[in-house]
Amino acid sequence: MNEAVGEALARRGDAPSSDLVCQALSQAIHEQRLAPGTKLGEGELAEIYGVSRTIIRTALQSLAHGHLVETQRNRGAFVAKPTPKEAREVFETRELLEPRCARMAALKATPEDIAMLQAHIEKEHEALAQADQGKALYLSGQLHIHISRIADQSIIAGFIEHLIARSSLIVALYWKRESALCEKHAHHSLVEAIRDKNQDRAEDLMRSHLVDLHSALELRQPREADLSLKAILG
Repeated sequence: MNEAVGEALARRGDAPSSDLVCQALSQAIHEQRLAPGTKLGEGELAEIYGVSRTIIRTALQSLAHGHLVETQRNRGAFVAKPTPKEAREVFETRELLEPRCARMAALKATPEDIAMLQAHIEKEHEALAQADQGKALYLSGQLHIHISRIADQSIIAGFIEHLIARSSLIVALYWKRESALCEKHAHHSLVEAIRDKNQDRAEDLMRSHLVDLHSALELRQPREADLSLKAILG
């Protein structure tokens, strides 16, 4: 059973709900353990998580609503597989929205916010040091979400959270070099600018950081998944 689900069950002492299964699958997608195009068989997932197909179906519907999963008639559910065109649109939209959020975060961040961001970066660096690129990618996306929330722009933060979910799939398909993960010091410099209330620098750093991520993608030849669900999640 997935480690995240197991820990949640230990706290709750009951069978996994559709929310917990959804959370576990979402994290597996963000961490690139479930690659784009992977078939998500209801029966196999029900066996892995020890739940009914109804719970699995509800979790998959939630993931489809967030565009992490695609359902195909008479074929079932698959991890979504963004096209090159969709990939470009996702990163172009992030380049429009996130620099503004970084500027507002620099205006509104509290000392507690900065401490949280710095602690988050330490976890990201630990994952990179352990060569756990999937976890590092997941943590990288979460940091961008934290910054959008600090900016206190809830509607935009919701858009960004959706875009970052799509970005995880895009990186899994199209990355051409390791720096498609956030550069080791890019987030550190960004958080410093937010801490120093330097709105112009925070905005510029976020923009250049996203442009670099975008340029690190080869939007032509996607990578394919070749592992079973049980091998990935069991």
